Amino acid sequence: MIQEPSPSAEQRYRLLIEAITDYAIYMLDPAGNITSWNPGAERLKGYSEAEIVGKHFSTFYTAEDRATGLPEDALRIAAQEGRFEREGWRLRKDGSRFWANVIIDPIRNAENELIGFAKITRDISEKRAAQEAIFQAQKMEAVGQLTGGLAHDFNNLLTAILGSLQIAKKRAVRADVADLIENAIQGAQRGATLTQRLLAFARRQELQISPVRIADLVGGMADLMRRTIGPELIISTSFPADLPLALTDGNQLESALLNLVVNARDAMPGGGEITIAAERRTAKADKNHSIAAGEYVCLSVTDQGEGMDAETLANATTPFFTTKGIGKGTGLGLAMVHGLMAQCGGQLVLHSSPDKGTRAELWLPVATEASTVATSTPEATLDPAPTPMTVLVVDDDALVLMNSVLLLEDLGMETIQASSGEEALEILETGQLPAVVVTDHAMPRMTGAQLCQRIRERFPTLPLVLATGYAELPEGTAPLGDVVRLTKPFSQDQLSRALSEACQAGRCF
Repeated sequence: MIQEPSPSAEQRYRLLIEAITDYAIYMLDPAGNITSWNPGAERLKGYSEAEIVGKHFSTFYTAEDRATGLPEDALRIAAQEGRFEREGWRLRKDGSRFWANVIIDPIRNAENELIGFAKITRDISEKRAAQEAIFQAQKMEAVGQLTGGLAHDFNNLLTAILGSLQIAKKRAVRADVADLIENAIQGAQRGATLTQRLLAFARRQELQISPVRIADLVGGMADLMRRTIGPELIISTSFPADLPLALTDGNQLESALLNLVVNARDAMPGGGEITIAAERRTAKADKNHSIAAGEYVCLSVTDQGEGMDAETLANATTPFFTTKGIGKGTGLGLAMVHGLMAQCGGQLVLHSSPDKGTRAELWLPVATEASTVATSTPEATLDPAPTPMTVLVVDDDALVLMNSVLLLEDLGMETIQASSGEEALEILETGQLPAVVVTDHAMPRMTGAQLCQRIRERFPTLPLVLATGYAELPEGTAPLGDVVRLTKPFSQDQLSRALSEACQAGRCF
């Protein structure tokens, strides 16, 4: 029986290299010309061995890298330092790019003469994309925390400004002075709208989530959208008859949809068509979705406009980023839509490329069968001007505290003031019980929510009003039951209604 000779070390090495298909492994001569080519290199870069052997390895580098001399630098560093390793863009035969990890090692003979280089290239595009996704998520979370804090501080300032302006207007003698004050009030209210958009991005806005019929919502605001975009553009809609209900805040969704339509209008200054459509979609648990796997209603707004390049698209939802001229955009519109979708359990997905238009998709969870569509019911009649009573006002911000007291005293109320939760409890423990307690939420050491819990334990029937610019209370906060929420910044009428609602829920002393 004749046995085949065992393979030599060189043959075993060649067999090993040819068996590797996930890495491009090939040899270069001292000048950088390719002398060998493995199947992994052909799979990764698209060239056959016959096509590429003999050519310079700079073929795979981008024009930018070739212009800076990177291929030559790579060989020089490998020869001098014993290794070159770097990540960067590389080109395939078809011209497409991929993000590569590249290692170049020098090969020397027994006399230590350089006879060539061994080069290994690995496609790490998916790893880079995952790292960028994590970085983007971390960046958005950090920006969200920053904007949420800024919005809270601005809400406090606007609460004081609006309250003082409203009282000043009521006390103004001259009509022209009252008009000036009204202009200032409108300006402050526009500022309040901006803070709401910041809170929306930070996922801290107040939402009323309920099942919504998307077709009805879009139909109900059709006239508003047409008046907003003007006669140069056409709006077309497409909704299947069996489209399920979506879980969202209808009022906030209207605002988000109007924002997208305005963006579409601005992208088509010469006119065109805006298509609003919806369909049922299924999200799988994979890297293409930042939402939970399940059923969704995908509401889309598509334009035929100028589109966005990759850099603009990547920054589109970042707060204050805008491509519009100075004074024509705050850069908060898409940030607000992004935050709304996340808070609803959905996501905003943007598809765009230059000269091919943009499609903005709003993915909203499908309402369960147990959900019921919210219907408008007559609200309980509330006394807009409650009977004069004593109100304990708690706020650590002296400016806001003074403003709240001013608004209440103008309504004929007597006030007791406390600058912290601890001080408020000390007042209550003396037996000096007010008719209602109005407290800010964001206070140091003891939050307004914690103060309400302490008061509930000691005085179960005392009416409570919690003023806050945030939508969600901290995790672990016990349910506050019939505590009335008052959203900052608030007007005198809103404060008055909150007092009436609190008195109906509890027992005013």
